[in-house]
Amino acid sequence: MFSAKSKKKLKQLKNRLTEIVGTENVDDSTSGRLVYSYDATPNYQSLPDFVVSPRKAEEVAAVLKLCNDTATPVIARGSGTNLCADTCPVHGGVVLLLKNMNRILELDKENLTITVQPGVITKTISETVEKEGLFYPPDPSSMKISTIGGNISENSGGLRGLKYGVTRDYVMALQVALPNGELIRTGGKLTKDVAGYDLTRLFVGSEGTLGMITEITLKLIPKPESQKTILALYQDIEAAGRTVSAIIAHKMIPVTLEFLDQDTLKAVEDFVHIGLPTDAKAILLIKQDGPEEIVERDIKKIAEICRDEQAVDVQVAATDEEADKLTTARRSALSALARLKPTTILEDATVPRSEIAKMVRAIADIAKKHNVRISTFGHAGDGNLHPTCLTDARNTEEMKRVEEAFAEIFEKAIELGGTLTGEHGVGMTKAPYLEWKLGEPGIEVMRGIKQAIDPSGIMNPGKVFAEKSKERMAAAK
Repeated sequence: MFSAKSKKKLKQLKNRLTEIVGTENVDDSTSGRLVYSYDATPNYQSLPDFVVSPRKAEEVAAVLKLCNDTATPVIARGSGTNLCADTCPVHGGVVLLLKNMNRILELDKENLTITVQPGVITKTISETVEKEGLFYPPDPSSMKISTIGGNISENSGGLRGLKYGVTRDYVMALQVALPNGELIRTGGKLTKDVAGYDLTRLFVGSEGTLGMITEITLKLIPKPESQKTILALYQDIEAAGRTVSAIIAHKMIPVTLEFLDQDTLKAVEDFVHIGLPTDAKAILLIKQDGPEEIVERDIKKIAEICRDEQAVDVQVAATDEEADKLTTARRSALSALARLKPTTILEDATVPRSEIAKMVRAIADIAKKHNVRISTFGHAGDGNLHPTCLTDARNTEEMKRVEEAFAEIFEKAIELGGTLTGEHGVGMTKAPYLEWKLGEPGIEVMRGIKQAIDPSGIMNPGKVFAEKSKERMAAAK
């Protein structure tokens, strides 16, 4: 899509970038570019031409206009924790690193909002508002290191998504730099606003393909009064899946309803050493919060449902510290599994929660069929499972089987009324399969939006839209 630039053109581009952001914020050294040539996705790496670190929205807008005028690809970059190769600069160009835009601008307790720059770490937001008795619910597992700008670009979910929703449910307003260098504002500190198209939601989850987010206003809620956590053990993996549906059918919405299979459980216990029951075939980690009397009532009923659905043991965390250890252990699942093989591929097929038991069984059957090792964990309460393959990218024959297995998993998820990705995004890894979900007309609508906002195609090229989706579909089927 983009031709390689001559040394002369690159020098000219560097000079103009330096004029905008200063010499200290433009890096074209090999080591500096190498650091930002990959993200958390295995097997994707490409060197950018420059790493540019703007300090304010106007500099972001000026860099985008320059890139637009010179047909230079531009890729937004936070902490690079994404798992769909979204921040890999596959066409070179400029990585726009938002490390300098990391300030909390306002905490508005009257309107229950917080306004921040995109480089703020997600956990910093949570800790800041909780000191004031407020609560920002979205909690991706990477929240200790991921940035809020990245969370918005991917519409990240998290363990609390079942009860509280995902990132988009808390984004009230944005400032966005467009490819033509203009800055626009969308939304506001408003409960109601139907003035025109919902541009805020358009940019949330757009994966950096439409514009660059430079400021964010988030909705806050009061901090819950109390919470309790249950650990339910199963020797029948499908019984664990049925329990998820049964809890929701009884009109209870826990904060967290997490699933771990035995393989994941063993890896996590070996990693954190907190006494997890590794002889269980599966566990459910269930948390409820709210007024104390409601939490007590719900936890008692949830425990009964778990036993009715063949849980062999149900344990209620005795203290908040014990509950926090269990939650921390769940958040470490990917890190624990990643220690076991050279390559770890974490996916996120999502189905309606009523189909969770079928999807868990299907993943196990598909892994067996293709003779690959897939461990499964995830946010079972909202149907978002993370089948995780432990493999070695150097084994080309096995990697072919891994790819075939995941294609079948995606196909099964869609067959059950689900989707290719619930929270990780499309990026490069899911792009060839996106047409399975949206159909050709849906893809064309998206292309029309992209063309209208980014006609030169400079914003994160090579992501979301696959050049060979039809061929891939035919080959996989």
